[in-house]
Amino acid sequence: QVVLEESGGGLVRAGDSLTLSCLASGRTLESVNIAMGWFRQAPGKEREFVAAISWNRLFTEYADSVKGRFTISRDNSRKTVYLQMNSLTPEDTGVYYCAAGSSYHRFISGEREWWGQGTRVTVSS
Repeated sequence: QVVLEESGGGLVRAGDSLTLSCLASGRTLESVNIAMGWFRQAPGKEREFVAAISWNRLFTEYADSVKGRFTISRDNSRKTVYLQMNSLTPEDTGVYYCAAGSSYHRFISGEREWWGQGTRVTVSS
């Protein structure tokens, strides 16, 4: 079992930057050697993929809408994954969810085993 807890959301203006954090709790192998990523859900829309990173940080994946602006990273010593968001726009508004899975390949393919409860990001124009 892996428990994910997001933090760092808030209200910002367009052009600002914000960094989200997701702390993974559980047994060492389950909380460290796992693929992790971020999803978001805008008001009235379905949840969409944002970014993912493998446990060893060798592989990352980004949605086209955030590529070049967002950076996903992780600190395994702290069991935390981060999402650095730059040049934010109102289109980035939504609830951001942290997710994790035991296989990076399956994670990218759509298999995510654990989810956080989300942290809200609001970008004003």
